[in-house]
Amino acid sequence: MPVTARPASEEELADVVRDHAARRAPMRIFGGGTRPVGDVPEIAAAVSACGLSGITLYEPDALTLVAKAGTPLAAIETALAAEGQHLPFEPADHRALLGTDGSSTIGGVAAAGISGPRRIQAGSTRDSLIGLRFVSGEGEIIKNGGRVMKNVTGYDLVKLLCGSHGTLGILTEVSFKLLPKPSTTGMLRIEGLDDATAITALTRALGSPFDVSGAAHAQTRPEGRPLTLIRVEGLPESVAYRTERLREWLAPVLPAGADIAIESDAAKTAAGWQWVRDVEGFAGKPGSVWKLSVKPTDGPGVVADIARAVDCRALYDWGGGLIWLLTPAPDAEAAPVIRGAVNARGGHATLMRRGAASDPAVPAFHPEAARIAALSQALRRKFDPAGILNPGLMGR
Repeated sequence: MPVTARPASEEELADVVRDHAARRAPMRIFGGGTRPVGDVPEIAAAVSACGLSGITLYEPDALTLVAKAGTPLAAIETALAAEGQHLPFEPADHRALLGTDGSSTIGGVAAAGISGPRRIQAGSTRDSLIGLRFVSGEGEIIKNGGRVMKNVTGYDLVKLLCGSHGTLGILTEVSFKLLPKPSTTGMLRIEGLDDATAITALTRALGSPFDVSGAAHAQTRPEGRPLTLIRVEGLPESVAYRTERLREWLAPVLPAGADIAIESDAAKTAAGWQWVRDVEGFAGKPGSVWKLSVKPTDGPGVVADIARAVDCRALYDWGGGLIWLLTPAPDAEAAPVIRGAVNARGGHATLMRRGAASDPAVPAFHPEAARIAALSQALRRKFDPAGILNPGLMGR
């Protein structure tokens, strides 16, 4: 969508929003445009936050970063790497998966709540976000949270805005707590496990005392055999000890003679977890891509129920709690099957990428229960009374 406004300051953005609110003119809000997920009606005005760019505060000793929302994620990761630090939640790059280009922004990451494999250990985007500034649907500039955890008091708008996809306000600045980057990574590779056995192994690994920071299982991959991956990070001696102990720890739940190996090569482990994080196995493949959130132990059953009705391939992350699903089935055929299987176990499913046989009548975001939908609409009316911020994106 062509950009009609690219404000260079928070005040300029607020003026744009006030003008649209007065005219009740809807706005399509986005950052780098790398994750066009969701359904927004045709809107004439498209407002980009990319003009609000730059790191405004970085205190390595305090493990704190403050940046304007339009700051490229790559620029932030480069600055942190120079100090041996990183964003704890391991944000993913979904450009290849979704077929987009451009540059992901830190505000877009926060607005979409993007968390990678390390979420099981370090928490989600929401857990690392400690402060923000945003412009409401009335054009009011609002600040919440602070630069250290003890300053996060009052109404926790930080958690509310994270993952709201620009429907409650337009992020202008975000503050994150950071962590030191691990010096060493080790990985267990187990080949040939079925889904149920793999998730049992991942659950046992996550319940161990060995501080697992990644737990994933791919049904299929280029080599053809299922692959289960478990990651540990830290100091070299600790990683070597924990990976070896994990191999012993998992023995009781693995088939006799299971093909399990320890991988310590830095390049190979980094490539393996990037493959999981960015869902590279589904990039460029025809079909629709769904993102399912379920209780980890329910994952294999959910996928089995879906596979009985529609052809699909699955990649499990977060120990089985996050499932990426690729299916060639038309959206109208797959949606009731996928959402029915998920609803039966209390989860939700998001249509991240529509396939060739797309049906616009199928909502991208999981339909909310009536009471939840009422709360969501009440929140939107409070923050955006005129209904101009990404209308229809997360609910119809």
